[in-house]
Amino acid sequence: MSSREALLAMQERLARRLQAGPADDGQACWLAVQADGGRYLLPLAQAGEIFPYAPPQRVPYTRGWFLGVAHLRGGLWAAVDLAAFIGDGQPAEAPAPHRGVGRETPEFGEEARLVTFHAQLEVNGALRVDRLSGLRGPEDFASTAPAPAQAPAWFGPRYSDAQGQAWQVLSLGLLAHDPRFLALAD
Repeated sequence: MSSREALLAMQERLARRLQAGPADDGQACWLAVQADGGRYLLPLAQAGEIFPYAPPQRVPYTRGWFLGVAHLRGGLWAAVDLAAFIGDGQPAEAPAPHRGVGRETPEFGEEARLVTFHAQLEVNGALRVDRLSGLRGPEDFASTAPAPAQAPAWFGPRYSDAQGQAWQVLSLGLLAHDPRFLALAD
């Protein structure tokens, strides 16, 4: 199965689960993603479509984590490198930054994706992640802990799976209205 077919199959499963509504136990389900070694859980109700990563059009005088403007399915979306935004730095594989349109676009692996925010959040934003890790529910985790004390408001609880790997819940609704996220200018 090609990566395109696998992506389409995952999107179909995601669409079916969204149409089915919340799980019987009332718990949220997540899209699991990885970005620069971090593991994150994006609420399905707040996530939009998933697209293969293609370098967006750069925008001058913007922060290093802002990758540019992506043309996705006839719309313009602000593309943000999730790992770099969380770390408030440059994209992991980016060259030394400089001002202006000539700033080079970092190269990301074949598994990189853009995950858009759901239309109800009223933000044309997309997060660049290294790879998708499937769909997860509370039953997929062995333990949970609250967000770290100094974490931003859009950090939710942290879950640990059976292998001891930590997964951080990110509220896309809160992230979409975070002043730092909305401040793209350098």
